[in-house]
Amino acid sequence: MQNWLARLELEFKSGYADKTVLSHKKHEGPLLVQKALYPENTHTCHASILHPPSGIAGGDHLTIDIQVHAHAHAVINTPGATRWYKANGKASAQYVTLKVQENAKLDWLPQENIIFEDADATTQTTIALQSGARMIGWEIVQLGSVCTNEHWQRGQLTMDLRLTLDDRLLWVDTGHLYAGHPLRLCQSGMGAFPVTATLWAFGPKLADLTCEEISLSLPWHDSLRAGFTQIPRANNQALSLVRVLGKHAQEVRALLIELWSQLRPLILNVAATPIRLWAT
Repeated sequence: MQNWLARLELEFKSGYADKTVLSHKKHEGPLLVQKALYPENTHTCHASILHPPSGIAGGDHLTIDIQVHAHAHAVINTPGATRWYKANGKASAQYVTLKVQENAKLDWLPQENIIFEDADATTQTTIALQSGARMIGWEIVQLGSVCTNEHWQRGQLTMDLRLTLDDRLLWVDTGHLYAGHPLRLCQSGMGAFPVTATLWAFGPKLADLTCEEISLSLPWHDSLRAGFTQIPRANNQALSLVRVLGKHAQEVRALLIELWSQLRPLILNVAATPIRLWAT
């Protein structure tokens, strides 16, 4: 069976009349975008990343490199979940690099990663921001199929998520998890929840009252739990983080969309217009 080696490069620039244009598009293998869309306005360019095989098998390696130049605003999403299949003795990986320049904006809103039995998966996301950039993004991971009584009995997952500001490391979240790891069950770890997610938002520092309101609004019950924190930086900037655990990816995604709706006007100074794909 052939292994897929795929690469996608996208660049967004601010052009005539402040319109954000997809200025550079290059792909190798089964990774592409069909066209740039403008469902909000011409300043905000939407692109949906397509992966026709609809899953990542053992030995597949995908690389996504996105750059948003000054004064441009890009919204990137995926039409469906990314499914990681049986390794067959070969590791698979997806490497994502997101670069956002000063005065640029990015919404990074992919659907969830589903890690199936016997997968050997690596997800690596590198976010490189310049001071004055604004961004909201998330990552969702579901371990196994929640349609079965026991989730993800065999396999391993390496996750590496790091964010730099002006080439200096600001935040890193990395770890290696195998199916039988005690971290999956302990209360200081995943607490037996099969779905985990992180939302990050970088931009103007949120007021203390706003942070408190967000924290108090987050759920903490048997099927969905979340917590909020803010890391202040110079020039009245800050990185806001929401960590989520849940039983169902749909509930986790719905919570992230709700938070995105609250944070987008505050962080990006743009109204929260729901993406059409979310309604399908």
